[in-house]
Amino acid sequence: MKVIFTQDVKNKGKKGEIKDVPVGYANNYLFKNNLAIEANQGNLKQLEQQNKRAEQEREKEIEDAKALKERLAEIEVEVTAKSGEGGKLFGSVSTKQIAQALQKQHDIKIDKRKMDLPNGIHALGYTNVPVKLDKEVEGTIRVHTVEQ
Repeated sequence: MKVIFTQDVKNKGKKGEIKDVPVGYANNYLFKNNLAIEANQGNLKQLEQQNKRAEQEREKEIEDAKALKERLAEIEVEVTAKSGEGGKLFGSVSTKQIAQALQKQHDIKIDKRKMDLPNGIHALGYTNVPVKLDKEVEGTIRVHTVEQ
């Protein structure tokens, strides 16, 4: 019997997949626990519409990420820090500080975990910080570290 999985079922199928399963398994377990529905014409058409809608939403997310990438390329974030001789900082500038400064100065909210800065910024001046805006889109934030 062909079924459309409505939820992930371990070792059987993932949500949205269409698979052949034994009739007894489908009737006694999958349908009773709302893990799957029968793969008839109406349900297949509904699944197709859901997939189209999900694809459109995904395309919109990618477009939004690309627009944010372009906006980030045009701006500069200024972060202040205490420094010693030679422009070396006492400590470092973290992604949390960059995210807060970006929110405060440009009203753009980006999660600090999306920024790729493993060791922080340890010197005054300009630094380009890569940001993962989406699975497919990566942008850059230009950070200017100035003395406090």
